[in-house]
Amino acid sequence: MKISPMIRNNICLNAHPVGCARDVEEQMRRVLDKVGGSVRAGVSASAPTKAPHHVLVIGCSSGYGLASRIVAAFGYGASTLGISFEREPSATKTGSPGWYANRAFDRLAAERGLVAKSHSMDAFSREAKALAIGEAKAGGYAYDLVIYSLASPVRVDPETGTMYRSVIKPIGRSFSGTTADPFTGKLSQASVEPASDQEVADTVKVMGGQDWELWIDALAETSVLAPGALSAAYSYIGPPLSHPIYKDGTIGKAKEDLERAARSLNARHAVSGLGAFVSINKAVVTRSSAVIPIIPLYVSVLFKVMKEDGGHEDCLDQMARLFSDRLYASAGRPVPVDGEGRIRLDELEMRDSVQNKVLELMGKIDQETLPKLADLEGFKADFLRVHGFGIPGVDYEADVDPLA
Repeated sequence: MKISPMIRNNICLNAHPVGCARDVEEQMRRVLDKVGGSVRAGVSASAPTKAPHHVLVIGCSSGYGLASRIVAAFGYGASTLGISFEREPSATKTGSPGWYANRAFDRLAAERGLVAKSHSMDAFSREAKALAIGEAKAGGYAYDLVIYSLASPVRVDPETGTMYRSVIKPIGRSFSGTTADPFTGKLSQASVEPASDQEVADTVKVMGGQDWELWIDALAETSVLAPGALSAAYSYIGPPLSHPIYKDGTIGKAKEDLERAARSLNARHAVSGLGAFVSINKAVVTRSSAVIPIIPLYVSVLFKVMKEDGGHEDCLDQMARLFSDRLYASAGRPVPVDGEGRIRLDELEMRDSVQNKVLELMGKIDQETLPKLADLEGFKADFLRVHGFGIPGVDYEADVDPLA
């Protein structure tokens, strides 16, 4: 069947199998270009002495998680185990974008002699942790890098069976701001009522650091976490204009808990030399970006400014820099962090020159000037790309089997 984007309320409900696979292949090619096109199991031609060898990616199928896995495998020759919860396709419906991305990744890795396994399952569950432990024991290895990149709206607590749902809301007072619809090109005012105390607590349960701690503790207790292993979880801070709905809202509380978890893990596993870090990354387009008030407008203006000054980075650019300039910058030296112990990959976004220009443009935007002052088309293109649409070289008029 012919597959076109199905957009409802700024959520894409389907994915293009060929496009998703091509996107993974393009990202692989970009990484191989950086390392001279030479990579084999356990080593790449340009990999430094300090490098990952056995990598676990929790939340591996899109965005920063997928980019991390691609860099680890095709940039450093690491074996990778990926876990994410995906929707399988049927004869009449496509699977989730990650279902196709994981299949493509495993195929491309195998073609280059790299060990790669992807599993679709609830990453919050005991079963997922048991599987990762079992894979390591069966393979006779221990994980020396654990990437935690979950972005789920719900979590079932494995101990109690209670289901928690996250919300994106301000705390203490309502929030109103101008937002842009990337699909209609229209500006509008968005208002969100404040979260209840229960909603705040539930969001921390879903998006905070508790599950990250459970993962690392489980791996350590079963001796499949290598001495001196590194672990990174991903976060975002953003500019003051987004703080009411993000940093100071329910998501921000969850991210604070993520930072607490990093400190707790480092203290608890100090003897083994674990280095657990929260990496503050740049604003990018994700599957949920279009529904967060003000974010589409801010990101669209940010893209325009950073593309013009040459500082724009996507997920893959950021993760390549995380590995080469932070986690594996040099053997024997500590990972560069800020005063709070966090890795900062958002430094280009947060430069005064960039933020001042963004604020200037946002102050001038109205419906007439929007196309000139914001890169709304770039936001839309990135959003569609996440779902396999708009990829150069893909024939979107051709019939495609969702199960193929």
